Amino acid sequence: MKSPSYFSTNSLLILVLLVASNVFAAPFAYVPNEKSGTLSVIDTETDSVVAEIKAGDKPRGLAVSKDGKTLYVSDQPNNVLVKVDLENRVAFGTVELGESPEGVSISPDGKWVVAASEISNSVNFVATDTNKKIFAVKTKGKNPEHAVFSPDGKWLYVSAEEADSVDVIDVAKRKQVGSVKVGERPRGIAFLPDSKVAYVASEIASMVYAIDVKTKKVIKQIKTGNFCNGVTASPDGKRVYISNGKDGTVSAIDTSDNTVIATITVGKRPWNMAITSDSKKLYVANGRSNSVSVIDTEKLQVISEIKVGEIPWGVVIF
Repeated sequence: MKSPSYFSTNSLLILVLLVASNVFAAPFAYVPNEKSGTLSVIDTETDSVVAEIKAGDKPRGLAVSKDGKTLYVSDQPNNVLVKVDLENRVAFGTVELGESPEGVSISPDGKWVVAASEISNSVNFVATDTNKKIFAVKTKGKNPEHAVFSPDGKWLYVSAEEADSVDVIDVAKRKQVGSVKVGERPRGIAFLPDSKVAYVASEIASMVYAIDVKTKKVIKQIKTGNFCNGVTASPDGKRVYISNGKDGTVSAIDTSDNTVIATITVGKRPWNMAITSDSKKLYVANGRSNSVSVIDTEKLQVISEIKVGEIPWGVVIF
């Protein structure tokens, strides 16, 4: 008969292994498929789809709550945010928004989830503790698409398809306090981790604009590919990635001198993207290829092509 110490030692070992497996488990990538009305769930360790979740009729923008339990997805034709339980992988409710919601993001402190509404030309603020819309901020740009928080939580930058500038919202004041002139039809937005510089892709101009957040001035115009739209900054702040819709490519920008260091061919009509927390893998939604390209950011090449639903709009990783 084995001693009690044997059992306690082995039980402790099993517990440690279970905890370790959870701590080091690879995150999941979530992809909204417009035409399918679903979310594809990708295991970033195996780069394979492990689940499909029904999420409204036309899911687009999405963001994960700070605790990782809830995914918020804009359902454009129904004018709502769909709430998805990530543990059980099922939608469990909605939040009423303005007309035609699109881009969604969550504040760094996790208190607000915002959604840009195209028809009402506004950004809706929803409190995550009550899941109720508290207020909305009108924007000067028509058909706002993306609303992105700065990492320090002070600013919200909003791009609009019928504009040539980016609207700047002071989060504490709950109002627009300025705008930054860029090229025609600004779309994707990303901030560097220190909140000092923001990058905006202007689709018609096929140009990326680096903006000094403090002065609200463009400090560099960067030529990438044709019809650039999606923008993602690496968590280490060393690079910014731009999707070029017409070319079917992704441009990698070195933030130390704001130069393009590589152009990577992906699928058709690459749109919005997300990068892993270690900055090593970039996931690109290819809207017309019904796929997600996975880019090794060290080798700057595609290492996997994952089939998802119809017309994937973007990616979020948690």
